[in-house]
Amino acid sequence: MQETGTGHDQAGLHTRWSGPLIGLVFVLAMVNFVVDSAITAPLVVLPEMLDHFGTDQPAWLNATAMLAGVMWAPLLGKSADIYGKRRVLVLTLLLSGAGAVICAVAPNLWIFVLGRVLQGASLAAVFLSVAIIRSVCAPRIGMIIVGIVTSGSAVLNIASRFLIEKLAVEFGFQILFVISAAVAAAMAVCVRSSLPESAIRTPGRLDIGGALLLGGGLAGTLGYISLGSDLGWLAIGPLALLAGGAAALARWFLVSSRKPDPLIDVANLGRPLVLTLLVVFLAAGSYQSMLQLIPLIGDVSAGMGLGYGLADQGSVALILAAPGIGVMLGGPVSGWVAARVGPALTLAGSVTLGTAVTLGMFIGASQLAFALCFAFLLGVTVGALGTSGFNMAGSLASPERQGIVSSLVMVMVSIGAVVLNFVGAAVLKSNTVTVGGETVYSAAGVFGYIAIASGAFAAAVVLAVMLVRRTRRGHGASSADLVRNAS
Repeated sequence: MQETGTGHDQAGLHTRWSGPLIGLVFVLAMVNFVVDSAITAPLVVLPEMLDHFGTDQPAWLNATAMLAGVMWAPLLGKSADIYGKRRVLVLTLLLSGAGAVICAVAPNLWIFVLGRVLQGASLAAVFLSVAIIRSVCAPRIGMIIVGIVTSGSAVLNIASRFLIEKLAVEFGFQILFVISAAVAAAMAVCVRSSLPESAIRTPGRLDIGGALLLGGGLAGTLGYISLGSDLGWLAIGPLALLAGGAAALARWFLVSSRKPDPLIDVANLGRPLVLTLLVVFLAAGSYQSMLQLIPLIGDVSAGMGLGYGLADQGSVALILAAPGIGVMLGGPVSGWVAARVGPALTLAGSVTLGTAVTLGMFIGASQLAFALCFAFLLGVTVGALGTSGFNMAGSLASPERQGIVSSLVMVMVSIGAVVLNFVGAAVLKSNTVTVGGETVYSAAGVFGYIAIASGAFAAAVVLAVMLVRRTRRGHGASSADLVRNAS
């Protein structure tokens, strides 16, 4: 199509960089910064929160927002397709801001947890940003912008950690939630005033019952996995979460299979989309588990003779910063590559890199130079996988289903992170030794942990290769046929 001087084609899509497009990218990158301030930034002040509420159960303070995000995702994703992506993104930011206010003034633990549940809605901002980009940008430039938006806030995340630590010392941990609420409110105003509303809508009504069953079922089941290790696998609370979650998922599947317009038409997802979601599940879980392992290795000295450890080989602070730097590079580069070779091949390349990097940690666990290199490349993998996963799923969805399909990618990232983190933690806890009166993880536990993550990445490579072959076989099909097969 012939382009105009404004960077739009005849359909009104951005096809090249322009002032308005740069503004849109900036706003959506800041929206994704809100997600970090709500979901992961509270880890910086976790010890202070534990002391304030007089509890030794960090899972209630840490995991609640992520688990609630899994519950919110399908509901908000489907709502965006029906009522408009900008409108639902504004609602998402307002929910997150309200949750932050509740956390800042919470007089007790349970009120604080309620605030974290509301903050979990911010997780939807990630996939809603992706859906908005795909609705206003031509695919070639849109794939690059997805990488910038989903990864560009990493530099702010790194800088904010140091600021939060200093402010928390002076004003208390509550200042983090005050800042999070203020940023969420500001970005809600920016989104409402500067982003266009999507013209494409999905006809029909929101299946609220199905959304609550699916989201609640996922949150309950993952809650048992996430909280069981802290509270006890046979404790009443975790068991109630498991039973309720399993029952809700079973009910959702039975009911949705009989509805003419279910929240997710499981029977007709299409094999390419299913393969994409499985790749994201395995790879996201693997890299999240490795990110969890890196600081544990960094705190152990090689002089203890365990066969691993980096603490006495120089500063290990760079190991913790290196993944963030890699994320900033991996997202945009993978978007650029996907625009030229396709998202399926880019996704396969991302998980192949992740496999090599994870295997390299067998050496990096005891050699600081290798650990720095592999930590950086792991960050590149994180950025590339997130970008290519969203791009691949988006390319398989029709315009009116971008919201719900993008939400499925976010759900699989969350599920993978919870499951693989738990598996890795269980391996470490079952392989401990006592050195100098101190209980530490054994080499068998650490290297077994790495082996599990490597195996999951390798399985993702196999599935990604299958996805590449399938998309190539369908290359000659019309775009309408591909969309029909995906949806």
